[in-house]
Amino acid sequence: MKKPKLIWLNVAVFVITFLFAAIAVPYRAITHGFDSAEIAMAILCFIYCGMSITAGYHRLWSHKTYQAHWSLRIIYALGGAFALQNSILHWSSDHRVHHKHVDNNDVDPYSAKMGFWYSHIGWMLREYQAHRYTNYENVRDLQKDPIVMWQHKHYLLLTVSLNFGIPLIFGLWHGDVINSLLLVGFLRLVLSHHTTFFINSLAHIWGKQTYTEKNTARDNGFLAFLTFGEGYHNFHHIFENDYRNGIRWWQFDPTKWLIKGCNYLGLTYKLRKSPEDKIEKARLSMILKRNQQKLSNHPDAEQLLERLQHEYDALIVKLNAFYDIKKTLIANKRDKLIADVERSEVMAQYKELKQRLIDQQQSWQFFIEKLA
Repeated sequence: MKKPKLIWLNVAVFVITFLFAAIAVPYRAITHGFDSAEIAMAILCFIYCGMSITAGYHRLWSHKTYQAHWSLRIIYALGGAFALQNSILHWSSDHRVHHKHVDNNDVDPYSAKMGFWYSHIGWMLREYQAHRYTNYENVRDLQKDPIVMWQHKHYLLLTVSLNFGIPLIFGLWHGDVINSLLLVGFLRLVLSHHTTFFINSLAHIWGKQTYTEKNTARDNGFLAFLTFGEGYHNFHHIFENDYRNGIRWWQFDPTKWLIKGCNYLGLTYKLRKSPEDKIEKARLSMILKRNQQKLSNHPDAEQLLERLQHEYDALIVKLNAFYDIKKTLIANKRDKLIADVERSEVMAQYKELKQRLIDQQQSWQFFIEKLA
């Protein structure tokens, strides 16, 4: 089968920037050295580019998990152009197709089932889906955003200006243009590219399928560290409208912290979260499925599978009861339907059902540990 034509501009950009980062930067470090100010500037620019992609391109525009003030949207738009990952409109269009048709080799623009190289960078090197490069039907909502359209119209000018302008200005101010171009320009850009690309490639290969196995997406805490929280990818693919990727307090998700922090400042609003009970049911369903598979060849399979199903069903019943009363309690507090909520019958039921759920969770966990 004949391969599509190479996109020579993309090939040149990726090859040239990588060669500078892999050869020129180490050579300069050995022969000349980089000072702390140059390293700090490169790190700051890397963070700015990365967070503009994760908080802006991804969670704001692609998935609309929250809304943002125009000033923050401009900051994201400039950072995205600085990251050199195409315009908001094009990036979001590709990403929505990816989610709608994930792992479908014929439609998913960076399907993981095409292999690591393809999903990481190969899909951008050839005209694999040239027929839809200018088809933005799935992002008509974004075409109503003047900042998105301004960036799309002036993307080339913005990306060239920022990728050369910022390193040049900093280099002239600091006194070493070559160091700045190499570190703030080339190395920062290559690291920004490949850490983002890891989400399309490694995050569909390496990690745990915590919430679903209907697609190849994985949860990986190490990748989350490299990608500003995007590594909890299995969660994201089943709960894509949640502004969080790392939902536990201990999970590394600086993009979530940025969005929430800006919420306190009035710069973000209407933050969307998936219902806790749906998240927990998805997690428990995967535990059930894995243990059913594990027990299928056990000598006492029938008896153990029956006990496993019984524990699971009992847990789901108590989970539903607890979250139903929790919703009632929250509604009562919000609408002030009860004068003294803390001493109400609803609160008493809430505490009782919470304890029942805890007891059943302990019973479930004890049984699962016995099967391990």
